[in-house]
Amino acid sequence: MTPWVATLEKAALQCILIFTNTARNHPGLNALSTITMIDIEQYRRKISKDEINELPLQGYEGDIMLVTNEEDAEYAVNEIADEPLLGFDTESRPAFKKGMYFLPSLIQIATSSKVYIFQLSKTPFPEALRAIFEDKKVIKSGVAVRDDVKDLQKLEPFKDAGFLDLGAIALEHKLETHGLRNLAAKFLGIRISKAARCTNWANKSLTKAQIRYAATDAWISRELFLQMNDAGLIPTNGNGKKPKKK
Repeated sequence: MTPWVATLEKAALQCILIFTNTARNHPGLNALSTITMIDIEQYRRKISKDEINELPLQGYEGDIMLVTNEEDAEYAVNEIADEPLLGFDTESRPAFKKGMYFLPSLIQIATSSKVYIFQLSKTPFPEALRAIFEDKKVIKSGVAVRDDVKDLQKLEPFKDAGFLDLGAIALEHKLETHGLRNLAAKFLGIRISKAARCTNWANKSLTKAQIRYAATDAWISRELFLQMNDAGLIPTNGNGKKPKKK
């Protein structure tokens, strides 16, 4: 194995857990052979905006649960609890002035069968989510999750574990594509809408377009993990095994 391949594999393995105290003792860090170095050149080529715009527009069309109170949160977490892999994302109110900044208004979590949207403008950070966010055995997959986690910890401190940044993994594999929209185009062959991105996510009443946009981002985050996993780009998790598909 050439030095650059070994370095690449080790760096990718180190991305599996974000901000965890156990990362240095992660059992996968010494298992440099866990990633199959397939021909990833097909994924390294940069995809153009014109190519993306030619792809079919796709959004999430499955079940969605809006979580607006503690009772809803407990119900949702009970349904989420048995899932080994979750798509994860947040949405924050856009800031149009320099220096202005808003913490997340939504937390979106996708399972194999449903997307849950926790509306923080109606209910505080759900205490029931803490156990999931602190469970290293449950993978929370997304893009640019580092900032999302930090912002959520400003709302409610928790010891995060099991968060995986697909953008960081793409970067470690020297892919030109890192963002959610571009990764969806590259790995899933679809185009996702950005129309609702700059809307007010702090509104107590969300539009259908906002709900679908938010659900789509979490759903894509989960689907991307599965596709990148099949491509051999995802390192093993804390149990030394890749999560089973559902």
